[in-house]
Amino acid sequence: MWVVADLDEEYITKMEDVLEVYERPYDQQEPVVCLDEKPITLHADVRPASPATPGREARRDNEYERRGTANVFCAVEPKAGRHFTFPTPDRSGFEFARVTVDLALAYPEARTIHLVMDNLNIHRQKALADALGAEMAAQVWDRFTVHYTPTHGSWLNQAEIEIGLFSRQCLGKRRIPSLKILKAEARAWNRRMNRDRVKIDWKFDRRAARRKFGYKGQSFKRSKT
Repeated sequence: MWVVADLDEEYITKMEDVLEVYERPYDQQEPVVCLDEKPITLHADVRPASPATPGREARRDNEYERRGTANVFCAVEPKAGRHFTFPTPDRSGFEFARVTVDLALAYPEARTIHLVMDNLNIHRQKALADALGAEMAAQVWDRFTVHYTPTHGSWLNQAEIEIGLFSRQCLGKRRIPSLKILKAEARAWNRRMNRDRVKIDWKFDRRAARRKFGYKGQSFKRSKT
């Protein structure tokens, strides 16, 4: 369930900024890309699983071995059905920097890439500067127009929908024992999603927000109706 914080001027301004970007017509020169990350706990089977056979369901022992953790950066261009899945050993600023470089390279002809993210501390130019140096970081960061969701407003990031799809369709209830296997599974899922051009049909716009939360325009004052 989404929990929406008390609305104030800052919350509404950031929400309307993100929603306005979503409402724009599709433009190859200014793609809208949403990015978020998901921690992954790695597990390995202790005993071999028994695969399904005719008349008998698959069986798996309830005992497992923890193999540490990993992370997956999920990015999606919702209107184009373009998907990017980056399994990494952790959720560090260094790994975020690598992801932004890859995203910038994926759109070489774009005037700018509208990047929607939450307010996690690594989602800043400083993370790139620490990893790449100030000059290169500035060059990469300038490829993006960043739109931050409000604090406690990450539900406005369509990358959360992407993470939900990845969790259900790729991970499921299986045990992933290593980062290497996670990367292989993520590549296969990502290829399928891009082959099928799976898009996200986002319906919540500024008009719906104003009606739902009872404010007018970008004013944080509640309407009387």
